[in-house]
Amino acid sequence: MHGRLELPAFSSIDLDTVEQRLDQLLADSSLKIAELEGLDNPGWDNFLYQLDLITDDVQRFFSPVRHLNAVMNSDKIREVYNACLPKLSSWHTDLGQNRSLFDKTRAIADSDQMNQLEEGQQKSINDSLLNFRLGGVALEGEQKDRYKEIALELSNLGTKFQENILDATKAWDKLLTNESDLAGFPQSSLDLARQSAGNNKQEGYRLTLDFPSFHSVMTFADDRELRKEVYTAYVTRASHVGPNPKAERDNASLIEKIVSLRQEKAKLLGFDNYAEYSVASKMVETPEQVVNFIDELAQKAKPAAMRDYKQLAEFAATDHGLDSIEPWDLSYYSNKLKKKLFDFSEQDLKPYIPADLAVPGLFKVTGRLFGLEISEITGADVWHDDVTLYQIKDNQGELRGAFYMDNYAREDKRGGAWMDVCVGRMQKDDHIQLPIAYLTCNLTPPVGDAPALLTHNELTTLFHEFGHGLHHMLTKVDYSSVAGISGVEWDAVELPSQFLENWCWERESLDMICGHYETGEKLPQELLDKARAAKNFQSGMATVRQLEFGLFDMRVHLSTDSPNADDIHQMLNQVREEVAVYEVPEFVRFQNSFSHIFAGGYAAGYFSYKWAEVLSSDAFGRFEEEGIFNDQTGNEFLQCILEKGGTKKALELFINFRGREPRLDALLRHTGLAA
Repeated sequence: MHGRLELPAFSSIDLDTVEQRLDQLLADSSLKIAELEGLDNPGWDNFLYQLDLITDDVQRFFSPVRHLNAVMNSDKIREVYNACLPKLSSWHTDLGQNRSLFDKTRAIADSDQMNQLEEGQQKSINDSLLNFRLGGVALEGEQKDRYKEIALELSNLGTKFQENILDATKAWDKLLTNESDLAGFPQSSLDLARQSAGNNKQEGYRLTLDFPSFHSVMTFADDRELRKEVYTAYVTRASHVGPNPKAERDNASLIEKIVSLRQEKAKLLGFDNYAEYSVASKMVETPEQVVNFIDELAQKAKPAAMRDYKQLAEFAATDHGLDSIEPWDLSYYSNKLKKKLFDFSEQDLKPYIPADLAVPGLFKVTGRLFGLEISEITGADVWHDDVTLYQIKDNQGELRGAFYMDNYAREDKRGGAWMDVCVGRMQKDDHIQLPIAYLTCNLTPPVGDAPALLTHNELTTLFHEFGHGLHHMLTKVDYSSVAGISGVEWDAVELPSQFLENWCWERESLDMICGHYETGEKLPQELLDKARAAKNFQSGMATVRQLEFGLFDMRVHLSTDSPNADDIHQMLNQVREEVAVYEVPEFVRFQNSFSHIFAGGYAAGYFSYKWAEVLSSDAFGRFEEEGIFNDQTGNEFLQCILEKGGTKKALELFINFRGREPRLDALLRHTGLAA
């Protein structure tokens, strides 16, 4: 059966009719669901497959609208998105609580036909039964109504949380007229600040809270007061403190409501707390297992983190006469210390990582690794000039999927980096609907006619998101609920993304990625050696920071009452006392922009990054043993992990590839924390 790309027509999206068309689509889908409820002999083809078709129609319709809200945010798109969200939330909740659909699904699971189905179909059915239970299918009467109210409110609160961060980020900027005000800035950062001013019809140098600008100030600005000012603005976004507080943008009250509603939702379903609810669908079995995992890593990382911090503070004091080091000094003096210890700074690599080489280089690396051919689809209908559409073919010349790449930071675009599903793979009547992904980053944009020059960290971000994309696009599963990343336990979903980052450190792959933007010269070995020597510089501090986020997330969601904003702030301070190695000012409101857990899919799941890093480090360990471009090893990772989607438990897929259960030692070795 041939595959077909079904691309959204972005230029044809009429925002004035989206809500009306959604109403019609949901009404039509409800009629189809009513027909399924009346089936006497439900099976895969006449029931479960039909249900998948209905949900796919809704997902494909709304996906471009959801995406535009994230990357081209405006008053109009926000208004349309927010009008549609309650309707979608209500529809999804009704579907998850539909007792007739649940009973029919369970009847299939309990019947002889279950044994006749493929493994992926069986997994899809079992996942579906769990999702029904977690969706409140067993609730009756008032409890059922309350669950639906909670689902709707949580959906709206998550959206508002993101909007507040975006608005608070956009609300602050600073114009400097003299280049001397930005002493310490490398030329590329000066050029970016000048371009930002020009784009805003201003003369001079404009600083914003978009990450490339924020990062430049924190890392390079000699002016300590400027660093403090920008740091303060950044860490108080969407809060009632800082330089630009606005009550309507304060996320503190939203956090209170989100945590309280999640707790109520979990209790409605018979869980003691939201953390228990969250892990019910993950690789880990209990919240305690997560806390023990974090504790074990903290015991190994905190002594190293303390050494890192002590070394930095002593350097700032002895070499620069700084009495006490503050959070707005950390990146600045870390960069100088790295230069002293390793004769290396992140700026040294930037001329060798122009985006116009790095992106095709990424395609070459993954092409060689998994036998892929990636090419641009010209003349594509896209939402911005920065965006390019690509297709992926395998070594048999078969089309496997496509992806939109939107790499650069800009205003009206949500911060961070992510992969999102545009279209999922599934079998249709006469063809395979091929998967399409959105790959979104906020990399440093090009300045003038020069190509964008990336930091090594931005390069790894690019590889990370592409790893997610490959997981989505290279699936060979034709059942949408377990194809690609669907049906993959959340704490394993970071495996392919973190795994792919390793190729950003290898000579053989870097030769495909890097070349001086003016001369084309390959990355000098001496510079690579310095970068590698500095790779685990302050890895102890970096690790405990991630553990701080993960432990705070678990503590918040293990609470059995409804903590207020002050309680949550104190919870974070308590976690910092346990795992952090330096104090942060009382005004910091990190939690108010922690969208991963308060507006994304990582609630009581932020630990997944470290959990999956154990898997990804161990998986890469096999490539270290057998060759980073070993055809057979690459092919086995493709077949055992990327193509299988969620058709088996993640641990089983990992064991199939690695030949054993995962071990912690590769992660400790890769991060320089091995004893």
